[in-house]
Formats: sequence, structure tokens, C-alpha cells
Amino acid sequence: MNPESLFAGDAWRASELHQADVPRLQAFFAANPEYFLTVGGEGPTPTTAQEEFDSLPPPEFPFRQRWMLAWTDDAGAMVGMADVVADLFAKDVWHIGTFIVATSLHGCGAAPLMYRQLEQWILAGGAQWLRLGVVLGNARAERFWARQGYAEVRRRHDIPMGLRKNTVRVLLKPLAGGTGVEYLGLVGRDRPGAP
Repeated sequence: MNPESLFAGDAWRASELHQADVPRLQAFFAANPEYFLTVGGEGPTPTTAQEEFDSLPPPEFPFRQRWMLAWTDDAGAMVGMADVVADLFAKDVWHIGTFIVATSLHGCGAAPLMYRQLEQWILAGGAQWLRLGVVLGNARAERFWARQGYAEVRRRHDIPMGLRKNTVRVLLKPLAGGTGVEYLGLVGRDRPGAP
């Protein structure tokens, strides 16, 4: 196993991306544009990977650490990516930003397997709650996250993404027996009606 691997399964291993990996990430986005077309109405631009790599939570959002991850197969080809933030807003609240699986692997069970690897790694890192956003109307993603055990806690409207403004469903999954009520006590921003 590569010493930089964060976790591995039978078919793939996940490692952290670094600045030198931005061209690989850009090539992955270009080869798998569906996410960008669905949520933003346009494919990735030539700078999408660099922008994704450089993107951090706003300064007013406290967090401990952020990782850009790539799943690779035995041949070293990138087959998935995710962006993960630890202790966003509050201790033990982790956030999954972008999660993209190669189009060639859609429908064969790869995404749930990659997600389970990721969730186990996040849980081992101390997370008690896991949150993410999914664009309302992105039916494939909405079904996927519901099957992984996520439930909506609120909606955010008019979020700019590419050529569109979207409504984003903020989803939550308690990982360690906590409740949604406890979570909303920690993260007031996700309470329905909060600014």
C-alpha cells in the first residue's frame, strides 16, 4: 500500500491529493463532467480543479482540517474524489463537500462501497455527525444520500453554482448515537429558518 494511502478496500485505495495532483484532478473532472453539468449547467472549466483544491470554508466557519481525496484503482487511475472537512462549525461535526465517482462505475455499486470506506475513515477520525449538501432536483444524488442514511435538516436557497442558482438540501447523518436535536444545538446555522 502506498504510504500516503488514507484507507483502502479490495478494489481501490484513497489518498490525499496535493497541489502537484491538480492536473490529475482536472483530467478526472474533464472525463467525468456529469456532476458539473447537473448542478451548474456547464461542464468543468480549465481551472475547476485548482479552484476546488483551493476552496476552503469561509473565514467565519471554524474548522480543524480539510482533505481532498482521490480513489485510485490498481493501475493508478483516479476513479473517484471527495472533499472532507473535520470539525466544521463544531467539534465532531464533519462535512463531505464534493463526492464524485467515475461515470464508468455508475450503477455497479462502486459509489456505496467508496462511501462506506470514507464513512469508516471519518468515524475513526472522531466524527459524531456527518453533514453534506445535495442540490434539490439532482434526483440520482438525492436517492443515493437517502440510501446512505442521511436526512434533511434544512434548505438553503439561491446558492450560485456555475450558471445556476440552486436550492441545496442540507443533510445530516448521526454516526455515534447522537440525535438531530443535539446536532442543531451545536450548529445553529443548520436550524430551519436560520440565516
